[in-house]
Amino acid sequence: MMTVNRFTEQALSDWMKGEGPDSDIVISSRIRIARNLQSYPFPMLSTNQQSKEVLDQVSQVLQDEELQKIGPFSMLSLSELDELQKRVLVEKHLISPALANESRNGAVILNNNESISIMVNEEDHLRIQCLCPGFQIKEAWDTASQIDDLFEGHLDYAFDEKRGYLTSCPTNVGTGIRASVMIHLPALVLTQQINRILSAITQVGLAVRGLYGEGSEALGNLFQISNQITLGQSEQEIIDNLYGVVRQIIEHERAARQKLQYETKAKLLDRISRSFGIMSYAAIMDSKEAAQRLSDVRLGVDLGIIKNVQPQVLNELLVMTQPGFLQQYAGEKLTAEERDIRRAQLIREKFNQE
Repeated sequence: MMTVNRFTEQALSDWMKGEGPDSDIVISSRIRIARNLQSYPFPMLSTNQQSKEVLDQVSQVLQDEELQKIGPFSMLSLSELDELQKRVLVEKHLISPALANESRNGAVILNNNESISIMVNEEDHLRIQCLCPGFQIKEAWDTASQIDDLFEGHLDYAFDEKRGYLTSCPTNVGTGIRASVMIHLPALVLTQQINRILSAITQVGLAVRGLYGEGSEALGNLFQISNQITLGQSEQEIIDNLYGVVRQIIEHERAARQKLQYETKAKLLDRISRSFGIMSYAAIMDSKEAAQRLSDVRLGVDLGIIKNVQPQVLNELLVMTQPGFLQQYAGEKLTAEERDIRRAQLIREKFNQE
């Protein structure tokens, strides 16, 4: 079993250290499955005793031999974590903001490389999440489906023959799956094609959100694209639809990058070089500027313009420059200005290590 420090002291999850397919554009792929237990009210209506019984039942499943082959797993109780530790887990996408705010028998089950995160007593009794680097939505689904089957072998899921899996939110009823990719689209933004692309995405039943999901801003040209429909389609149809649309977006982004290099090469070089220079020497930087500068530098790395920065460092800085991790790194609570100073210092250190 790993301690909570193992999961909160490192900004970069081990699964992010590998490079997946199309990783110059797709940062990560994620599958999340929502499930509830038949004999218990949904978490928002559960008593303390009922949510504890759900947690106990889920804990027992962790002893399953087949599940252990996928693991090993560690269970962290949210009640035993401080606010800063919870915030770091949110920033690493290992738990949701909703679970971080849940004090009644909320827990998260993590495997050692943090590619699997199973939230207990969040909006639903179970939220099984699998993450892969790059564009590997089908591989993430294979793992999530395997874990789901193992849990279903031990737990009596809430299921209706007509409606499918029952969930707290009606938008998850049916398959209960949410498939999403985190995608970096700076060229589509710079060539002013992004609004047309995003509009087309929503018309085919997909949702577009920011880095931290619903209600978050698309900072640093990072967009989360996911299915909206969970009812009336099979799991495979949902995965295939998302895969096909994202494949087209990747091609549009690649074409936009070529256009920028061909038509506005000097301006592009200037933009990327300025951001690289500012991040290498700035003494103070807020989170919004950091996200935009990181986007420019990432584009420069992907296009071969910047050669002395590794993509892994940029992935790490995505998390390390967030407010929770900055304070974790500093070992103390920081004011907004102190965080801006620390953020700039951290970026300088990372860039100068390269």
